[in-house]
Amino acid sequence: MRLSMLLRAIPVVSLLLATAVVSAQTEQTLTIKHAQGETQIQKQPQTVAVLGWSTLDTMAKLGIEAQGIPSSALVPPMLKQYADNRFVKVGTLFEPDYEALKNLNPDLIILGRRSAGQYNEVAKYGPTLDLTPNPSDMLGSVVRNTEILGQIFDRQSQAKELTEKLQSSAKELQVLSADKGTGLTLLTSGGKMSAFGIGTRFGMIHDVFGITPAITDLKVGRHGQAVSYEFLLEANPDWLFVMDRDAAIGRDGVAAQQMMNNELVKATTAGAKGQIVYLEPVSWYLLDNSGLGVMQENIDRLLKAFAK
Repeated sequence: MRLSMLLRAIPVVSLLLATAVVSAQTEQTLTIKHAQGETQIQKQPQTVAVLGWSTLDTMAKLGIEAQGIPSSALVPPMLKQYADNRFVKVGTLFEPDYEALKNLNPDLIILGRRSAGQYNEVAKYGPTLDLTPNPSDMLGSVVRNTEILGQIFDRQSQAKELTEKLQSSAKELQVLSADKGTGLTLLTSGGKMSAFGIGTRFGMIHDVFGITPAITDLKVGRHGQAVSYEFLLEANPDWLFVMDRDAAIGRDGVAAQQMMNNELVKATTAGAKGQIVYLEPVSWYLLDNSGLGVMQENIDRLLKAFAK
């Protein structure tokens, strides 16, 4: 009789155990929405490969370390810890190394803007997220990506504190920039100049930081609009924000400061008033100013520039 009752109870116990296992598995997984869909991943993954410096910057601010990183001749100075050979190189910023990914066998792979086009192939090697920021909502993208990483790695409180500070600083900059006049963002490279406006990769000068654009109809594209010194004189911005691509990638070239040492530039309001701001090239160009740490630092730099 007793044996019969025990045997009848076994399916019930088995069901309860199975339910408990499924529940535990569910509690240990997350479904993350990202730029290319939804991906189910495990919480607090132990082996993480990242093909994007901006995500590594955000992770560093949250106290998280990746195991797989981009192979690059230049490691951004704010991420100098990744110059150590103990980290596995899993490809360039553009091209994943699939053999390296296979050997690393990551629990999570995170792509950025330059590697996002390889998403479908990369996803075969592990759960993959595309955290490419939206160029029309850079601040919102940085906040969301920080929150996602905080959720994955159980750093929600740190993410909340840091994103609240970032948003507060951005609002402070918007207020301060409201009466500073117009601005124009330039990228110098190989002795040439390109201008970037609203909705571009460097458009956050206007979209996020609130600086009135000197020109509203600039070409929207990855490489901006090629411009001349005569164009700068005609646009006559109150402020020039200049970044040096050659310096960002460690290539010899005509320095941005040298290019701005020009009579036509000096004739602009920005040149005449000494209102030329040289943006930190690595964080703006290599990281698109889209990491939590670099965005906060660059907002702080602009606050100081405008406070003078």
